[in-house]
Amino acid sequence: MSKKKKMRFEVQDGETISDCLDRMAKEGYQPVRRIEKPVFSEEKQGQNVHYEPFKQQIMFEGILVEGER
Repeated sequence: MSKKKKMRFEVQDGETISDCLDRMAKEGYQPVRRIEKPVFSEEKQGQNVHYEPFKQQIMFEGILVEGER
């Protein structure tokens, strides 16, 4: 079974950044880019909709380490 050359890994709820990086290494990937995106919650106040920051989504893009192919 062939692995993808590039893959994205998301830091899961209850997981530290170090845990995510360790998971990447176990699967044979090396981080090359960090991606952060805000996640908003939607609150309706009558006719108006208000968006509140809920959390920060952190992802890493990883490339397959040469020896793992």
